[in-house]
Amino acid sequence: MAGLIPQSFIDELLNRVDIVEVVDRRVTLKKAGKNYQARCPFHQEKTPSFSVQPERQFFYCFGCGAGGNAVGFVMKFHNLGFPEAVEALARDAGMEVPRQDSPADARRGAEQRALFECLEQANKYYQRQLRQHPKRSRAVDWCKSRGIDGLIAREFQLGYAPPGWENLVQALGADEPARGKLLKAGLVIAREAGEKDDPDKSRIYDRFRDRVVFPIRDSRGRTVGFGGRVLDDSAPKYLNSPETPAFQKGRELYGLYEARKSKVGRLMLVEGYMDVIALAQAGIRNAVATLGTATSAWQVQRMFRQVPEIVFCFDGDAAGRRAAWRALETTLPLTADGKSARFLFLPEGEDPDSMVRKLGAEKFQQLIDSAQPLERFFFDHLSEDLNIDSIEGKAALSSKAMPLIRNLPEGVYKQLMIDRLAEIAGVDREALLKLAPTARGRDSEPPPWPRESPNLEPPYQASDFPSQHRRAGSLMVKPKSLIAVELLLRAPRAAVAASEAEAEDLSLLTGSDEDGTVLLSELIEMVLKDPNRQRLYFILLNHCYKRDSVRGMLTLVLTGEKITPPDGVADEFLEIVLRLRSQCKKMLEGKHRRDQLRARTAAKR
Repeated sequence: MAGLIPQSFIDELLNRVDIVEVVDRRVTLKKAGKNYQARCPFHQEKTPSFSVQPERQFFYCFGCGAGGNAVGFVMKFHNLGFPEAVEALARDAGMEVPRQDSPADARRGAEQRALFECLEQANKYYQRQLRQHPKRSRAVDWCKSRGIDGLIAREFQLGYAPPGWENLVQALGADEPARGKLLKAGLVIAREAGEKDDPDKSRIYDRFRDRVVFPIRDSRGRTVGFGGRVLDDSAPKYLNSPETPAFQKGRELYGLYEARKSKVGRLMLVEGYMDVIALAQAGIRNAVATLGTATSAWQVQRMFRQVPEIVFCFDGDAAGRRAAWRALETTLPLTADGKSARFLFLPEGEDPDSMVRKLGAEKFQQLIDSAQPLERFFFDHLSEDLNIDSIEGKAALSSKAMPLIRNLPEGVYKQLMIDRLAEIAGVDREALLKLAPTARGRDSEPPPWPRESPNLEPPYQASDFPSQHRRAGSLMVKPKSLIAVELLLRAPRAAVAASEAEAEDLSLLTGSDEDGTVLLSELIEMVLKDPNRQRLYFILLNHCYKRDSVRGMLTLVLTGEKITPPDGVADEFLEIVLRLRSQCKKMLEGKHRRDQLRARTAAKR
């Protein structure tokens, strides 16, 4: 059912349901003082660490860090999105969920639809040029030289951006609103101020020129961006769409929409568009590619939602192995029982495109089938510079491996990894378990803290967050934005005091690229609209738990020790808000300077 669920209905629903009853229908609870306890349904444990607090209508697990209100519990327990969880709770409560579109939501929805329509129009334009443009033979010949036939080109909707600066502008930018859409979609680039005054030039010019174009489609098949490959030796060889409201590189996978049709029980992650297409041309239809970035947690999570096994394919040189290790570290917290990862290393200088053409599909498939299991690559990599026959080597291996193994979700696979380490090191497994967690491997960089996604809800726990957000012993280094959220929940009128104390608009916070700061800005706006609203705490808390990307960390902040006395909440809140606003201002100024520099550089090419 389309439309927004009114906040008033969500408030009424949470007022009507009792979280103890909601949880007890799904997990057997036992009374423990004022609260209720059970073994956590979200990870394996021997003694109960899962607590339900009826006074706060809140659940929290001290083992894995899961927590939230009744809606959050239903979302996590049944793997549902927010609207579906509200629907389920409403059915249990005998309530019908109303829907409404506010003017702002209707406007945003219209803008989003217009953006996707613009991208699809560009996709069709590029495809037509590959069939009809007078200079299309260059692109067609290039495709033929890479073994791409017409069927695969049509399936992946390959296109051609002809030479010239304003072909797409003239085709799709008939008026100012249309040109604005092209700019917002990342399909064109704005000229510098001086050039705009030239009557012979448009204020914008095509981003993709004289390139074979690869449309990037999301899991629903919508065009969200493009990649372009030059037809000569000029640089850059590949050019991608910039980040836009429709396209975030770390969340998308090239070829996933097509690979889902193969219904194979594994996905193979490769590095380029042509790797995906060459493999599909050879009959291997389950390859996907990253978009010029390191493998992200969102991408791994998305693949595991589709299949139980991922094969990572990398070049066998030092750079390829470093990239593979970073992918392994990103994958570890998501490798639950029933999910597995393998690693395929190709000879130096080769890629899947060249290898499948050299070996043929059958032999390449044999390479995939024989890819290294995660555990073998894990222990081989950590043992590379160690003499594991010596006491020192075994001790070094244990100290490097155990903190990483702790990132695995609780389950049989984690226990088997501990057993394997104990076997290699010749140490009792109980002794290994006492090793304090330390930083990640020396060669590694922590995976990025995933941003919010409306489609995914990763099973976050304390170990899922990057090391810069953690201390040894799993004590969390709390982001300032979430500390401010906790202070605001304790004393909502602190937002009013902050607004009255500052002449400068606090809306700068909405421009942050950190989800906690964006959440804080939303809460401030909600409080300022009606600071005297009844049950404001629960309304704000419910809004917090809609944002998937901060839920795990926020739960730990809310359940942690409160060190700020009540009479100091407003002052500390104001101090943090001013600091965050200053950071946002610097970030936006820096982004503006970088955009200007990119535009000048592009204009000079």
